[in-house]
Amino acid sequence: MKTFRIARALALSLSLSLAWPALAAELPVAAPADHDMSQERLSRIGTVIRSEIDAGRTPGAVVMIARNGAIVHAEALGWQDKDAGKPLTRDAIFRAYSMTKPLVSVLTMMLVEEGRLQLTDSMSKFFPQFANMQVLSNPADPNSAREPAKRQITVQDLLRHTSGLTYAEFTRFDSVKAAYSEAGLFSSQVPMKALALTPEQQIDAFARAPLVWQPGSTFEYSLSTDLLGRVLERVSGKSLSVLLDEKLLAPLGMHDTHFVVPASKAARIAEPLKVDPATGGPTMPLLNVTQPTGNESGGAGISTTADDYLRFCQMLLNGGTLDGRRYLSRSTVALMTSDHLGPKVATPVQPGEVLMGVQGYTFGLGFMVRQGAGIAAVHGSEGDFAWGGIGGTFFWVDPREQLVGVMMAQTPGAIRQPYRRMIKTLVYQALE
Repeated sequence: MKTFRIARALALSLSLSLAWPALAAELPVAAPADHDMSQERLSRIGTVIRSEIDAGRTPGAVVMIARNGAIVHAEALGWQDKDAGKPLTRDAIFRAYSMTKPLVSVLTMMLVEEGRLQLTDSMSKFFPQFANMQVLSNPADPNSAREPAKRQITVQDLLRHTSGLTYAEFTRFDSVKAAYSEAGLFSSQVPMKALALTPEQQIDAFARAPLVWQPGSTFEYSLSTDLLGRVLERVSGKSLSVLLDEKLLAPLGMHDTHFVVPASKAARIAEPLKVDPATGGPTMPLLNVTQPTGNESGGAGISTTADDYLRFCQMLLNGGTLDGRRYLSRSTVALMTSDHLGPKVATPVQPGEVLMGVQGYTFGLGFMVRQGAGIAAVHGSEGDFAWGGIGGTFFWVDPREQLVGVMMAQTPGAIRQPYRRMIKTLVYQALE
């Protein structure tokens, strides 16, 4: 039986190597049955996604599933650029947007482990202008007064999105849009205005803008990780891209992960549909990732491939190691994937609602974390952790099932939430 399984795994590995271009770094390949997954049921992934492609709701997706450290499913479906008639390939490069945040969060904890900063460090330790922040007394009031912050923003606040910062693009408060516009962080005419600023301009703008909530009081998904990127630059004396590449991307073999996609790789960038299937209007414009922005965004700047990001996820599933190299201690990974909101932090919109439109998730240090088997209206396990990007990318890591899932797509807009629920269901229904 063992000989048969080895032969089958080798055959599958050979077939995948023939089907896909050679990749710089790749996890081992195995037959699904060798890791208690059904090949027949995994085939439903392709069936469902092809039906969505045929219906004109998505250009396509690259889906990769690993179990027990081996790739058991890898599939590229649809179009890299539908208008150009260019099929999607596994090595396509996707704008990952907020999937940058987990990378920067891990990088932060690497520096914490080195003793170069602490989770309790206040922003004024790095930038004096953050010593006396102001907070909107009533964000719902367009003419809200301001009051002093009761305490300073900490590194932990940035990691768990309890800093009081927000995204003006998504806030429901007109007072915040006006304040962020005045500070230079938002413009209705310039998408993602905060990315157009230099690092110095961005820091000053963050310090001028009032906070929406008192630090530590409320989970509000935000520009926190962008500010965290500036902290890491101050601590290290290096640009975020250089630091990230030196300590994480290059050692992990994530050779197709960049803040600026090189010209030699630009032909591999995946594009969205021109029309948003949910609204019938134009799809939201995506970043031109072949040109540098004003600053390297720790919250939204990375482009990557499914294979690259799978390696990052597998390292986390392994407790901080991959290919014999340790990036984080097991205890640090456990800390990052614990509940950092607790009963005292308000959650007007829960982390799971932000990402997948479901409840049942709290937030750790860079990821949302499932709190139990129930509540969340989607498959998963207690302790699984995940995040995604506004462009349509998504990943999750399930320590209980020893499972990693990555779905790379360029589907900005409301449709990305049901697609994330869909792929989790299609993977978990294939477990034996």
